[in-house]
Amino acid sequence: MSLFRRVQTRASGTQPIPAPGARPLTGSVRVTTDTAMRHSAVWACLRLRADLISTMPIDVFRKVNGVRVAVPTPPVLRSPGGDRVDIQEWLYSTQVDLDRAGNCFGVITERNALGLPARIDLVQLGEVGVTSTDGEITYRIGGEIYRPEDVWHEKQYTVAGLVIGLSPIAYAAWSIGSYLSAQDFAIGWFGNSAIPAAELINTEKTITSRDASVAKTNYEASVRSGGLFVHGKDWELKPMQAVDSQTRFLEMMQYGIPDISRFFGCPADLIDGAVSGQAVTYANISQRNLQLLIMNLGAPVMRRESALSKLTQNPRYVKLNRSALLAMDPETRARTIKLRIESKTLTNTEARGLDDLAPLTDAEIAEFERLYGAPRMTPTEAKA
Repeated sequence: MSLFRRVQTRASGTQPIPAPGARPLTGSVRVTTDTAMRHSAVWACLRLRADLISTMPIDVFRKVNGVRVAVPTPPVLRSPGGDRVDIQEWLYSTQVDLDRAGNCFGVITERNALGLPARIDLVQLGEVGVTSTDGEITYRIGGEIYRPEDVWHEKQYTVAGLVIGLSPIAYAAWSIGSYLSAQDFAIGWFGNSAIPAAELINTEKTITSRDASVAKTNYEASVRSGGLFVHGKDWELKPMQAVDSQTRFLEMMQYGIPDISRFFGCPADLIDGAVSGQAVTYANISQRNLQLLIMNLGAPVMRRESALSKLTQNPRYVKLNRSALLAMDPETRARTIKLRIESKTLTNTEARGLDDLAPLTDAEIAEFERLYGAPRMTPTEAKA
């Protein structure tokens, strides 16, 4: 049986509408897009991915005679939500929704002279319902009906025939629910609400309910006041201990983190969630960031570029500057710049610009020549 209803699909909550008769996805803990964020691994994965993607600089280009030329960034890509919501906050919010629910929504409230969106006010997932009937799609937001052309809808994790993206939280509900259940158990255990803190055993006789109540009251009164509990040889006090199976249940909180990381496309070691004894080493930070970009963020970044390009006039297109992520350590960066200068793919002025330095003045060039001598030409340059 299909997990989704074909006629009506809700992206509101948290997980797809289950088909009639489908078994619930969780146990005693209800897993939604909100409650799932109580899971530290879910929060960390969403934060890391949204932090990195939302802070990539946005560049707009067009092709002129086959050459990519930078053009001014339109206002909607600087403050898409008006004066109060800049592009970083807008990208962060939408990326969190995309990664946890597979969809993000906004209402297009303003358009420019070309008819392109000039302002997009984001809405909460819980306020959105998406209906598809015979190929006609309508959006219900806050009780109002909107046409598709008035709604900004990005999606990821798509499957054929479904008008919304799949929700990772819906499919990770078992893993997340197990962790949250273990968390509730730990709170109940250590807060002494799930089980008694201790047991008083009368080793001499069988006691009545009245005698048990009196002994309990006397013991609790002495514990609260910090006094002494006085009893004869017939009473024995035994603090309660967690049995081995319950202890293993708590270990689920640790070993469930790598499982969550796989659902959200975020390496466990980057959120301090690697299982003890497992380690992945890289030669330098550049290699680690490159692996993260290629394997985990490359596709989401390309999808976002394609979506944001719809906010610009053809043939312009948007690129998120990945160089912000591929930061190199100072030594590697210096070697790379030196190699590019020597291979004639980067000028000295461009290299200085990478460090926000102005071009060399005539006085600075003369000082370099006085200290280190005039630069030597290669044989090819000498012949020329």
